[in-house]
Amino acid sequence: MLPLASQIQKVALLADRPQNTLTGYLFAIGATALWSGNFLIARGLNDSIPPISLAFWRWVVAVIVFLPFAWKPLMADRAILKMHLPYLAVTALLGITFFNTLIYFAGQTTTVINLSLIAITFPIFIVLLARFLFRELLTLNKLIGISLVVTGVIFLVTDGDMSKLLNISFAIGDIWMLCAAIVFAVYSILLKSKPARLSIGALQLSTFILGLAFLFPFFIWEWMVSAPVVYDTKIVGSIFYVGVFASLAAFVLWNKAIAVVGPAKAAMIYYSLPLFSGFLAYLFLGEEIRSLHMVCLGLIISGIFISNRDNPQNNQID
Repeated sequence: MLPLASQIQKVALLADRPQNTLTGYLFAIGATALWSGNFLIARGLNDSIPPISLAFWRWVVAVIVFLPFAWKPLMADRAILKMHLPYLAVTALLGITFFNTLIYFAGQTTTVINLSLIAITFPIFIVLLARFLFRELLTLNKLIGISLVVTGVIFLVTDGDMSKLLNISFAIGDIWMLCAAIVFAVYSILLKSKPARLSIGALQLSTFILGLAFLFPFFIWEWMVSAPVVYDTKIVGSIFYVGVFASLAAFVLWNKAIAVVGPAKAAMIYYSLPLFSGFLAYLFLGEEIRSLHMVCLGLIISGIFISNRDNPQNNQID
């Protein structure tokens, strides 16, 4: 693992050099492409390894690879970590234990394109949570945006057949993925309250370890009740990918992209996640990209953009 860690460090150092806008966009594209592979693996291994086991081994690999980089800041910030342990525990439970585990559960019964389309809805859930938790005012743009995103998601989970809403007939995987998007929204809100003196490295490694500890008893339970897993090259390679590239390398690239082009422009690339995921699913799993998916993508992205186009003059709804 150490030679690999050295290579990741070289990528991070390269990304620290002054970059132009094009390089920033390339970083964002690279991160989005790596994340799209996570959805491909969630679906592609649905009958090869149980979801909790996949999530557990993902974070085992991530901790092992990240440890050489983050051990020193973890030790330096240990007093701050102890002081904010409840915050770290909740953050780890949501962002590490629940989020990707829910994605892997979703991958058991729904398609890669559905996973990725629902994944990009999390900004709307942040808006809704901010309204109900912090009483933030809703603008007209936000209401229009929420309506478009909800319409897109309903079309997606019902496969364009609204009668399924009455019959409650749709893929349970879509519901799992909606839960994952909501969890990620709550996690994102919590990150805004990160203790000011806590370094990013210490925060990430501590939540990785805590999330893994929370996941461990569920992993043992699943191991006891599930059929034995044959850890062949396909499964080991996939675990390696989600543990190293989807968990660490993607975040290095994403953070550098934000530093170069800013969060708003980087987000424009992130919303192309369904395109990357759909292409990979078509290439490796033979999944069909349908006109319905493109309609839902248009509704969801339009809703997110409109909800973000706020200014102080917009009408507000109390």
